[in-house]
Amino acid sequence: MERELHLKLTVRLCTESGQRCFGPGVAALLAQVERCRSLRAAAAAMEMAYSKAWRIIHTAEEAFGCKLLASTIGGIHGGGAVLTPEGRQLLEAYNAYLADVEAYARQQFPELLRHPPRGEN
Repeated sequence: MERELHLKLTVRLCTESGQRCFGPGVAALLAQVERCRSLRAAAAAMEMAYSKAWRIIHTAEEAFGCKLLASTIGGIHGGGAVLTPEGRQLLEAYNAYLADVEAYARQQFPELLRHPPRGEN
């Protein structure tokens, strides 16, 4: 029986101690902040608790040693958040790296299927 296999990659960055600090979730959250102009709205759009979103951003900021978001507090026009230049650069670099890894993996995947490992019977 042949099975349809597909490739699914995940690229995560971790600190020296092994703590996850950046990956698809953080990238999606940053992209959503870019669209919504607010961490709270981005978290809501992703059905994520605001406290979790804040913790995710804080963990990444600690790991990279820079702010990823610039926030403003309410007022007449309301508060909000935007990506800092470092946050935008990190998101763009991560997405470009991921695209390169996926392109390489898609190229190699058919080769793996042509020569699958044989199990012992």
